[in-house]
Amino acid sequence: MRNVCIVGVGLSDGPVTPNLSPTMLIAQSFKRALDDAGLAKGEIEGIASAGYGGMHDVAVAEYLGIQPRWLESTSVGGSSFEFHAQHAFRAIQAGEVDTVAICYGNNQLSASGRTLGTGGGARGGGGTMPGPMRYEFPTGLTLVGAYAMAAQRHMHQYGTKPEQLASIAVQMREHAGRNPTAMYRDPITVDDVMSSRLVADPLHKLDCCVISDGGCCIILTTEDRARSLQHRPVYVRGAAGGSTHHSIQAMADMTTTAAAVCGPKAFADAGITPADVDVFQMYDSFTYTVLVVLEDLGFAPKGEGGAFVADGNLRLGGALPTNTDGGGLSSTHPGMRGLYLLCEGTRQLRGEGGDSQVEGAEIAVCSGSGGWLSTQGTVVLGTEPL
Repeated sequence: MRNVCIVGVGLSDGPVTPNLSPTMLIAQSFKRALDDAGLAKGEIEGIASAGYGGMHDVAVAEYLGIQPRWLESTSVGGSSFEFHAQHAFRAIQAGEVDTVAICYGNNQLSASGRTLGTGGGARGGGGTMPGPMRYEFPTGLTLVGAYAMAAQRHMHQYGTKPEQLASIAVQMREHAGRNPTAMYRDPITVDDVMSSRLVADPLHKLDCCVISDGGCCIILTTEDRARSLQHRPVYVRGAAGGSTHHSIQAMADMTTTAAAVCGPKAFADAGITPADVDVFQMYDSFTYTVLVVLEDLGFAPKGEGGAFVADGNLRLGGALPTNTDGGGLSSTHPGMRGLYLLCEGTRQLRGEGGDSQVEGAEIAVCSGSGGWLSTQGTVVLGTEPL
């Protein structure tokens, strides 16, 4: 089996780009990833992308002027890109393809005018919703409402406090304060979060991710090719994904996600334990998403995530620096954010984290979450191969 590395990362302009379409944001980040890697466009053999229309990856390839011989379009919400990384990793390992670009872009903020990622819901009927959701949405249930129900269950079962959830938003904002491109950078306190508008009990406005514009791209290739390129290669050491449900009513246990299965699998493949992880990049759609997945991945015992985050362990210098770019809660969230996790994890392992650099970082874990806590994808990156 061949070793696989991330050799290029690129971010588009952002977080507000009213003059750029989604495909223009993809193209801008793709070009920057190529330049970062020192690769020519003609060397890209595979494209992976997820969007909001049919044959999205095919349309992206056409716009970029590429005729790929390997395509990937898994669409499982915000974790799609961890699944793409897993599939590209396996395909490159097996020799099916040598060099793959994973890309995404969206102008959700400029197109919709919304700045808060609470999602929506059908009103007055559910005829277009799939399966059991057609019975959920006529009740007025929204995306944030589903996450709030799960958070309420965790609070009931383990005594988790809203203030502990709020501390996650505070620590993400601290990281955003060091990121000049973050959407919100002013410091906030737990009291600020608790006094912000209650959206769906117990989640307040500042417990919810932002909506922004933005594009992102990463490029993976073989270790042999990576060694001739301009940056220190970052190795993909393990990856796994899974799903437990689609509609929230089918989530058997609202305090446990598929990360409890795919995380240990990815860690085992990578030859690590949670104690080996230096920096964590987590899809923080809501503060509760961070808390429950932290537990599922084994960073804190089940039911003790609240105390773990309230102790400041997500800060730079804490036990598990998390979302060092400010995350979706404060920095960037253009509809789906999973690819940004892999970009920031790579930057940290290359020592390019700037003022938010985790000194000596050797292992990064990127954990994507999609849907209604429905899908989870875990990718382990390292400065050295397994």
